[in-house]
Amino acid sequence: MANLNVAILGSLDYGKELGKKGTASDLTFYNLKKGQNTVTFIEPSRYPEKLAPLFYAVSMAQKALLIVDQINPAFGESVIMLDSVGVKEGIVVLKNYLSREQIAPFIKGTVVDGYEFLEDDKNVLRERLLEDVGKMDSPQNAETGSLPVDHFFNVRGIGTVVLGCVAEGSIKKHDVLMVLPGEKTAQVRSIQKHDEDFDTAGIGERTGIALKGIEVEDLDRGTILTNDKSIKQVSSLAAKVHVVKYWPAPLKDGMVMHIGHWMQYVPARVEAVSVEGDWHNVVLKLKLDKMLVYRSGAKAVLIYPEGGKLRVVGTIDLP
Repeated sequence: MANLNVAILGSLDYGKELGKKGTASDLTFYNLKKGQNTVTFIEPSRYPEKLAPLFYAVSMAQKALLIVDQINPAFGESVIMLDSVGVKEGIVVLKNYLSREQIAPFIKGTVVDGYEFLEDDKNVLRERLLEDVGKMDSPQNAETGSLPVDHFFNVRGIGTVVLGCVAEGSIKKHDVLMVLPGEKTAQVRSIQKHDEDFDTAGIGERTGIALKGIEVEDLDRGTILTNDKSIKQVSSLAAKVHVVKYWPAPLKDGMVMHIGHWMQYVPARVEAVSVEGDWHNVVLKLKLDKMLVYRSGAKAVLIYPEGGKLRVVGTIDLP
């Protein structure tokens, strides 16, 4: 079984005509299955009111489906988020008689500039995305794996169940996983993908995992389940930040940002700014409200919720 995660941006409820509705919160999931090939559509239901759902949807995506019916701040912010996370594959659907030439200046130099443009035809889109899944390599078993949790709940007779997309490696039945941040561990009791039982879940696969040894109260969105001992958890950072060219002013001490990585959305206060030359490339000293979990060398997104029409500040290189 291969799975493709697709973020649908720009048109609320567009996914209901592409797949069967699944989990719904500030994110809404739709599932499409044909044979052993599956597509998971992710819509940021509470965006643009809240920026976090946009980040979550894009961070899980291997591909984007960008619906453009007007050129407005939400469209621009979505393009910058896709570019900051680095979602290099995607489809653009233009509506309301918009042309590619009209949006060209707003996507130039971003990942969206390389997306394919298709008509607003749900049947064509479904078949195209299933075709893409068919070209994907099946996930390979790996010695270690990491899964960021996006939803969790208690199921009578089963216990604690988490939902998430495998971010790295693979997760296997009976694996003992660290529950980060923190010191707890949990054992994988069972694994489900699209309501079928499996012994393993590989990178990119949308997965439900029943856990032994952990309670729902011990979990949060953004909790990382992993058996990779190289994963770090920190409460402060000194890291290089690449500010997007559209950001209006230099970053300052005291600003309260958010760091987005995997399914984590962690508040961080700027304690010091070190600028050498261009203020679009700075080193920030950040104090975090809670632990951030990541692999050294990863990239995260820096967000300023009070930013007005643009809230995506740029990217941060995690040391």
